[in-house]
Amino acid sequence: MEQTSHRSAPSDLSLWLRLIRAFAGTASTGVDALREVGGPAKLFNKSASELIARGVSPTAAAALHDDDRSHQESDEAWLNLPDCHLVTCLDERYPPQLKELTDAPLALFCRGNPQLLWLPQVAIVGTRKPTAGGRRHARMFAQTLVNQGLVVTSGLALGIDGEAHQGALDAGGMTIAVAATGLDRIYPARHAQLAGEIVNQGLIVSEFPPGWEPRKRSFPQRNRLISGLSLGVLVIEASVQSGSLITARLAGEQGRDVYALPGSIDNPLARGCHRLIKQGARLVEDGADLMAEVGPRAQAVAASRRQALIAPEGERSSTTAAPSHDFRYDEDYRKLYDAVGFDELPVDLLVDATGLTAASVSSMLLILELGGLVQVGPGGGYCRTGEGWQ
Repeated sequence: MEQTSHRSAPSDLSLWLRLIRAFAGTASTGVDALREVGGPAKLFNKSASELIARGVSPTAAAALHDDDRSHQESDEAWLNLPDCHLVTCLDERYPPQLKELTDAPLALFCRGNPQLLWLPQVAIVGTRKPTAGGRRHARMFAQTLVNQGLVVTSGLALGIDGEAHQGALDAGGMTIAVAATGLDRIYPARHAQLAGEIVNQGLIVSEFPPGWEPRKRSFPQRNRLISGLSLGVLVIEASVQSGSLITARLAGEQGRDVYALPGSIDNPLARGCHRLIKQGARLVEDGADLMAEVGPRAQAVAASRRQALIAPEGERSSTTAAPSHDFRYDEDYRKLYDAVGFDELPVDLLVDATGLTAASVSSMLLILELGGLVQVGPGGGYCRTGEGWQ
């Protein structure tokens, strides 16, 4: 499937990279100031006092006037690698759900398919040292979600995060990993192979530029993006000190749903989930429970974004403007649509019928669903809606 290239980035790419470096790891993201003045070039022209008056931290304001270009060449070299992209907050590919955040990132560095940022997601998080049951549950819930056309989002950490990513991949679905480092490195290193699979079948994102090493404060920043990208967050096995509870708290503050899987009262890894349930998180016991909770929200999101896809370009709002790739003129999309009948077909049979990769078929089916041309049936397969190709 054709993907939008990083080479379609605005001509002021060098300014964006300097801007991202200036704000990386600071207390302010700079998005509000950037939108107020109208672009990166105008932001650089403001004095430090003017920037601070617009909410920019003194550290970032000083960095903007430092004119440090030492990373420029390496950053641009990374963006010239295959499957590497930069999606800025002024880019039409920037996920609308992140625009709702008061601390939205200036930009996202991406490896993989950035179209996934626009699709309905559910986050799965939990302990780095799960029980065998926790690992099994993470994979099972991930498989349920992707079989219903949703994207699984997590943090690429050991334990529950990794199991959720792997469960989505094994089911032929899509997953997004949010990293706390630059994307030129994989943390933890043990997940290098998993990260490669995610790039091929999904997406890895980070707000941190290439070369950014793991830092303690970067992980809570990463967690707010895991929850911010998602309709809701499911916590599977977490102690009361788990960083997963930070993600759950951030989800609540962002207006996202929080789901928790209960466990034995003798299991210390269930106590964090039990605390969340006491605080109002929604108890789920299986995939059906989760879909009953998240399904209506996912349908509402799909409907709103479907409208954005079909709206004339001049009528699209800044918060819901859809990616500009028009699937109706794409031969692979037409081939896939022709393979979908009015009776349900599973993804694997559509892969066989089209000769496309499983990752491409899964991504394209979601775009066709958002476009109102196909729908997920009761059995998890896909069929036409009856709207017809126009």
